[in-house]
Amino acid sequence: MGNFATGKRSKAVSDRSGQSFPYTEMVKEWNGSLVHISEYEPKHPQIRRKHVKADAQGLQNARPLTFTENSGGGGAAYVDLTLPGDFTFESNGMRPLNPNRQDVSREIRGFAGQVTVEIS
Repeated sequence: MGNFATGKRSKAVSDRSGQSFPYTEMVKEWNGSLVHISEYEPKHPQIRRKHVKADAQGLQNARPLTFTENSGGGGAAYVDLTLPGDFTFESNGMRPLNPNRQDVSREIRGFAGQVTVEIS
């Protein structure tokens, strides 16, 4: 293959402005345009593609959580979440039919295994 000339006396036309400049002062932009060094604009950071990895789906060495009697889990749990009072609502909103009959206090009663209390 042959060698290229240095272009020290040559002129080149800028792709951005259309003006002629010395060939040795021309640079190529990221989009392929040949422009003068005074017209050069670097690639904007938001144009750069980022490698996006998918979200992790699970653990590599996962083990299911099991409760036994020996681990203190009790095996079964019972929670009563019933609300006291009349909870029939009007058709035009979420107000109770009779607010005076509503019990304001809400409580959760639950049972989860056995508890031993020792007093010393």
